[in-house]
Amino acid sequence: MRRALRVTGTLLILAGLGVGAWALTVWAWQDPATALYTAREQHRLASVYDERARGFELPASTTGSSSRKAVAAAARRYRGRLRAGEPVGRLRIPRMGVDKLVVQGTGHEALKRGPGHYAGSALPGERHLVYVAGHRTTYGAPFSRIDRLRRGDRVVLELPYATFEYRVTGHRIVPATAVEVLRPGTHEVLALQACHPRFFASHRYIAYALPVRMTPRAGGSSQPVETVA
Repeated sequence: MRRALRVTGTLLILAGLGVGAWALTVWAWQDPATALYTAREQHRLASVYDERARGFELPASTTGSSSRKAVAAAARRYRGRLRAGEPVGRLRIPRMGVDKLVVQGTGHEALKRGPGHYAGSALPGERHLVYVAGHRTTYGAPFSRIDRLRRGDRVVLELPYATFEYRVTGHRIVPATAVEVLRPGTHEVLALQACHPRFFASHRYIAYALPVRMTPRAGGSSQPVETVA
């Protein structure tokens, strides 16, 4: 009996240590099990996106307003073709160490594959709200360090029709029920959203960035973008 109790006690201690180690790993980094799933999905998405980008046709852009109009039309056409879970474009955020493919949709299944573009928002170039959400602790935790973003930090979104550079302007924390943050607005702004605080979903941490430069595909030259302060 005593030996059985000692064995049981030892197993319970080891189990407790294992749970503690897992919790510490998730807190300091991310959930490694779900990270493997997302890594595989990102690899699969990369080949799909690369093929899609190669096949996307954008009229030869000129300069100024005609180029912006061509990009806006391409963005609307591209958004109309997207389906939930499909790759949208590549998101790069140097401050956060993010280089991920964004998928269409912000439902549970979509966010398991990577950061998700809210389907009710615009795409870059449409001059309205572009809303992207991501996990902080699971499924690759792309936005685990979102609170490290600082004013002026660079954010790049590469899409088949153009590449957009944004600069972070600030952030806000809102209740999870605050649907007003999804309003399209009157000018283009990129919103990056994650749950707040970590491990909880009671609030949303939203970092905002304004576009500063656009480089159309099809040989277009890089152009500064007029922003609204």
